[in-house]
Amino acid sequence: MNKNQFELLAPGGDIESIKAAIVAGADAIYCGLDNFNARNRATNLTFENLNGIINLAHQYDCKIFLTLNIIILESEIPALIRLLNKLVNTKVDGVIVQDYGLFYILKEHFPTLDVHASTQTNTHNEGQIQFLHQLTASRVNLSRELNIREIKHLAQFGHQHNVLMEVFVHGSYCIGFSGLCYISSVRNGNSGNRGRCSQPCRDQYQTTDVGKDYPLNMKDNSAYSDMAALADAGVYSLKVEGRIKKSHYVHTVVDSWRKQIDNYCQSGEVLTDTTGLYTVFNRDFSNAYLQGDINKSMFIDNPRDHSANHFSKIYSCTSPEQVKQVKKKLYDDKTEIINTVDAQTKDLDISINSLSVSVAGSEGELLSVTITTPDETCTVTSSTPLIKAGKHSLDEATVTKWVNGFANADHYVNSVELTKLDDGLFIPYKEQTAIKEQVAFILNGNRPTVSPVELPKLVAHQHDSKATPSLNVLISSEADVALAQDDQVNVYYQLPEAMHSNLAKMVSLFSTNTALIPWFPAILIGDNYQAAVEFLKAIKPVRIVTNNNGVGFAASQLGIKWIAGPQMNVTNSYSLKCLKEEFNCAGSFISNEIKQQQIKQIVKPDGFELFYSIYHPIMLLTSRQCLFHQTVGCKKKRFDDKCLRKCDKSASILSMKESSFVIDKQRGDHNSLYSQENYLNVDVIKDHAQLFDGYMVDLRDIKTSTQTGLDKPALVNAFRSQLNGDVEPTSLYEEVSPTTMAQYRKGL
Repeated sequence: MNKNQFELLAPGGDIESIKAAIVAGADAIYCGLDNFNARNRATNLTFENLNGIINLAHQYDCKIFLTLNIIILESEIPALIRLLNKLVNTKVDGVIVQDYGLFYILKEHFPTLDVHASTQTNTHNEGQIQFLHQLTASRVNLSRELNIREIKHLAQFGHQHNVLMEVFVHGSYCIGFSGLCYISSVRNGNSGNRGRCSQPCRDQYQTTDVGKDYPLNMKDNSAYSDMAALADAGVYSLKVEGRIKKSHYVHTVVDSWRKQIDNYCQSGEVLTDTTGLYTVFNRDFSNAYLQGDINKSMFIDNPRDHSANHFSKIYSCTSPEQVKQVKKKLYDDKTEIINTVDAQTKDLDISINSLSVSVAGSEGELLSVTITTPDETCTVTSSTPLIKAGKHSLDEATVTKWVNGFANADHYVNSVELTKLDDGLFIPYKEQTAIKEQVAFILNGNRPTVSPVELPKLVAHQHDSKATPSLNVLISSEADVALAQDDQVNVYYQLPEAMHSNLAKMVSLFSTNTALIPWFPAILIGDNYQAAVEFLKAIKPVRIVTNNNGVGFAASQLGIKWIAGPQMNVTNSYSLKCLKEEFNCAGSFISNEIKQQQIKQIVKPDGFELFYSIYHPIMLLTSRQCLFHQTVGCKKKRFDDKCLRKCDKSASILSMKESSFVIDKQRGDHNSLYSQENYLNVDVIKDHAQLFDGYMVDLRDIKTSTQTGLDKPALVNAFRSQLNGDVEPTSLYEEVSPTTMAQYRKGL
């Protein structure tokens, strides 16, 4: 088997880790700059040293992918464009993206940049691959929760659409689906969608009923023994997580995987020695997601380094002294790794290329400019001869300033030689400009440089000030279907994530209750996605809301009017343009993560509806794991399709600071974690009277601490009164409590 069938993709959180990955044999490295990337806690790079890193990596046939994988705020668009205008003229091999607006900007204005879809896009079905392919993604990082059968299906589908699949094979597991985890954002304002996750899932909580102190803490992911299955599945990129890990960790893991890949390609055999992987930081390992065996052994009640525990078991330690010896050996082994990595990387140079310039010429001759780089020497000449100067001449100061302008992000001018240029001569400025452009072409690898892009100013859609925003209500129980009889309210019914087993039931429900509007969840894996598409074909709804972009793609292909839901994380005007122009989307919810001022800057496209959720239980994360194993216990050892379809349960966990979180499992859905208090924000109605066309009230039965004395029809009437301006907002806050609107105040 050809080893080029695979790419070993390594993390690069700082310069030393990048060097370590290079010498360990990485085929590619993903790294971020100071801004716009989803590892804010990593040291990251400056733009000034990015090109040196690229040059060094390319000397070792290693690619560099830049992470721009966060959601983008409206105020950041100008800075983002300035960065892209510089980045497009570098030799970076690709950019990794989450935000729809950034996908759109790259497709429309920077088509030469190779685009990869981040794990933050939470891709797990065919429609999502088609959605991202339309936005020019050449590869997609699949959700970490998928099993090898699901991965193989998507990899084969991707090959048919010229999209490569990338899979995390080593590093941290997240308890929640990526891109849909808001626990850090809600808890302390550090959003995972902005690269600032404070990892509250690793925190200690008050001891649960089953005796766990770290009930959300999972072991690390390692697919080291699954090399053959990954090869059979057709996975291209094997990705190592760890941009906040140190260089010795990166080197050890990448080196282990390099040997695994090379050995498998040469012999067809899979290596089994994991000593190196256990020597550096780990929380013990599991490959259970990949195996499709979602069991309680994936958790570990200790977020710290497991290495000493592992080797103490290997060596059958029975006394504190023996454990102490194990820890000493580990320390010595890690010290040796650190010294080895330092020795292998100390001479690696990330300086950008030097440029020596010699300018020569005499009267009546062509001006000659010779540039010398570490790779080549070439000469550029003027098209007209030098003439005697009049008012202006090519004196030393003028020529030196002109030549220093040859420098770019990849080259600096080291020396300027003018001894062969006679005094008192001149060529027209347009000739000087032409020579500079020729030099830029040569220094850019004999490619023309891309001119700076300036985005046109967006024109705001004129809002009908007389129109009353629509009131939209979300339900998930057939007992609440009667609310749809109110013709002044749009009632949405949330479809289950177990759509395959519920397809006939849902088709019957919506056929009987034609006023109901389908609301699609964010997670629809495998057969459940196919069932969602079959549902669209069977019902042909007038409109839908979807939190899954794969369903949005299917709706656009079927000519169904669709609205992007709040979990699609829309935070800027270019995301709205993307959805409307690329996928014929009719409207979108604006993310509840952003605050009043950040919402105010958004420009709505013409003929496009905007929505905002003003009341809902605050979903913190959704997990493919069972969250009851570690809390109140569960008699089943593993989470399977039967659990997804039939389990209906709730519990709570309490942090050490006495903050309570609700664990909720609805029949047909995955486990979710909710904030104890619901979100309530009617201030937004007057704050953005000219922006939103509708507001959503979530009346699903999630058991939080928020209480009200009103039944659901009365609650709907109370919200309608708010929209009509009939009552003061304080009355609703009194009727429904306790609630919070902290996200609207602090934003991102």
